[in-house]
Amino acid sequence: MRSLIRSYLDFARGEKRFTPWILLYPLGLVSRAAVSFRNFCYDHGMLASYEPEIPVISVGNITFGGTNKTPFVEMLASYLEELNIKTGIISRGYGGNTETPVIIKNGNATRSLVGDEPLLLSSRLPGIPVAVSKDRLGDVTALAGEKVEVVIADDAFQHRKLGRDVDIVLVDATSPFGNGLYAPAGILRESPRSLGRAHIVVLTKANQVSPKELAEVKGEIKKRVPAERIFSSVLELSGWALWDGKWQEISEENVKKGKYVAFSAIGSPSSFWRFLSDQGVPPVENHFFKDHHRFTEEDMANLKKRVKETGANGLVCTEKDIHNIPEKSRQGLKLLVPRIRTSIKDRGRFLKRLAENLKPRVIVTSNGHGEDSIGALLARKLKARFPEAEITAFPIVGSGEHYRTKGIKTVFSNYVSPTGGVIKYSFRDLWKDLRAGLIRDIMTQFRIWKQFRGKVRTVICVGDIYLLLHALWGQGQLPVLVATAKTVYLKGHWRIEHYILKKRCRKVWTRDPDTARDISASGGNAVFEGNPIMDLVSDNYSGESPWEKDKKSARILLLPGSRHRAYSDMNLLLETALHLDRILECQFVAVIAPTIELEKISGSNSDWHHEKGNGDFLEKRGTRIKMYQGPLPCAASDATILVGLGGTANQVCAGLGIPVVSVKEKGKMPQKKLLGEAEVLVERNARALAHEVEKILSSEKRYRRMAETGRKRLGSPGALDSVIESLMKGSGWETRNRIQVKLAGYSSEINCPKEVTPFGG
Repeated sequence: MRSLIRSYLDFARGEKRFTPWILLYPLGLVSRAAVSFRNFCYDHGMLASYEPEIPVISVGNITFGGTNKTPFVEMLASYLEELNIKTGIISRGYGGNTETPVIIKNGNATRSLVGDEPLLLSSRLPGIPVAVSKDRLGDVTALAGEKVEVVIADDAFQHRKLGRDVDIVLVDATSPFGNGLYAPAGILRESPRSLGRAHIVVLTKANQVSPKELAEVKGEIKKRVPAERIFSSVLELSGWALWDGKWQEISEENVKKGKYVAFSAIGSPSSFWRFLSDQGVPPVENHFFKDHHRFTEEDMANLKKRVKETGANGLVCTEKDIHNIPEKSRQGLKLLVPRIRTSIKDRGRFLKRLAENLKPRVIVTSNGHGEDSIGALLARKLKARFPEAEITAFPIVGSGEHYRTKGIKTVFSNYVSPTGGVIKYSFRDLWKDLRAGLIRDIMTQFRIWKQFRGKVRTVICVGDIYLLLHALWGQGQLPVLVATAKTVYLKGHWRIEHYILKKRCRKVWTRDPDTARDISASGGNAVFEGNPIMDLVSDNYSGESPWEKDKKSARILLLPGSRHRAYSDMNLLLETALHLDRILECQFVAVIAPTIELEKISGSNSDWHHEKGNGDFLEKRGTRIKMYQGPLPCAASDATILVGLGGTANQVCAGLGIPVVSVKEKGKMPQKKLLGEAEVLVERNARALAHEVEKILSSEKRYRRMAETGRKRLGSPGALDSVIESLMKGSGWETRNRIQVKLAGYSSEINCPKEVTPFGG
């Protein structure tokens, strides 16, 4: 059997190319297809990855066995503990039989319950809790209950259901990819291209190959991974120990006097034999078993027999193997064990890289001009709360002007929709977008999303379910949603939308309590903590009021909107002002969005005189209109009534108790359902608009009813602060921020850990 295993390993590791094992090649193709499809599903959100409440550092590989994961996990845990960062470890526990999370400390468990590697880690790291089960998300939650600040996930690179902050992938320098085939035809678990998902790649056993061979392996990895992410580690002998039920130290001199029969059940037995030879203790015989093999009494009897027959002085194995020896066979058994440690080269750079990847990263994405305003405000609040975090904005409709004016880093696909987005109310507007390159733009946006895949911690969508699906397909990770569009006032959500919110959205902040209850009733995680649209009001009074305070007149607010059609809509509003000025005593302020060019508006209405000086005014036959580009709430808070052609801005004004008069068109009907009596729609005619304003202002009862309805329908602010609070507590941003700062400030001259790392993994 052992010769059969050896011949298979020789083929799988690429040491022999032509053997009967090549017949496994078709099975390797099946495995490759299955793994590729699974990764595709995670990359596009078809399978869900869940974000744990505390930071997770994954240590894994893309091959089966032999990359020294277990000693690397111990080294990393030692580094973090030296920084007084309370660390925990999670492990699948191969060979164990626990289904639900079990936490072990100080090796206080049985091998049959938790497996060999968790038991080894726990015994080597006293005081550090190790959680073991098939449910790794449950393990993280269990460790959170132990007040752990950071979790190291042993062998979790392929466990994509568990979200992680840092992916460290180990590559065996002595056999990086084996024969290049997938198991069972080779040792690959997934393609070397998947190294692109890794934040850090470490070449292990770098001292077991020549400098030329190491350079060749690094060159191969650099084709897929930037050089700054690549590191090397070595195995170093710390000493020797004799185990006969308890540990006792033995000098290297005495070890070299003897002859030993070696046995092991680890992923790469050849590296163990090579290590023994490098230390001047070449074994007289090598016996290997499959990884995690539980030795039988017959196995141990045969090994003892070989010691006698070869004239050897005893047996030598790894420390992990000891946990797999049956209790009865341990009696009277003496085993030599090399104590070794893993050391990372360029440790200071490694820790800085680790700190950089633990930094909270978030993308705020939005799909509308009003949504851009909300997203920009949220991004600014996040930056103020978490100054170390990296906040990036991704507007998928507008130019991102709202974000840039607030100093938020913005990615942009160089496309501005002529209609402000995919308009489902008008085929004509949709056709305009398609002609302007909508499909091409969507493809570009997906390419941009791909750059962020696995590189951001949280994706916050400000908008609707289309945006949620757009972000999900683009980068794969489950977003949170600040819902600004659908509400029960607008027929609510379709059944498929309820399913998406339940299965592919971590949390939804709705704009009204009834919608939150509706989503929660179908199983979604929805809350109402205030209307995100009204947050624009509560945090936007930084400018001066544009109104003439001493003038006793109706204050007519004009709002052309923020889309491209605002240039033509402004003409309608100017004509409305002319009519109103003849029948009422009033003053006018037109709020011009930052996405609209003031000079272009003036040029498109050339019969109006553009007066510059103490502010910008348009004047015609004695009617003066102040052109205001400050915050909307500063103008709206003192306004009497709004003649508005905007979307979100109209809603903000209604929420402030300002009656809204707008035009009757297909795109405005959903907003009318939302605002109810707070808004009146009339024909697209200047006289009709002016006449409706006069009617509202002449009826105090109607005016009051419209104001009260607007306040009730829009509600109060508070949603954005709730989002930040949720990130701080539920998503563990506060912890991540603290750990990142600790690591970033850690000296590169860190001392080596006092405890040594056992051979294994």
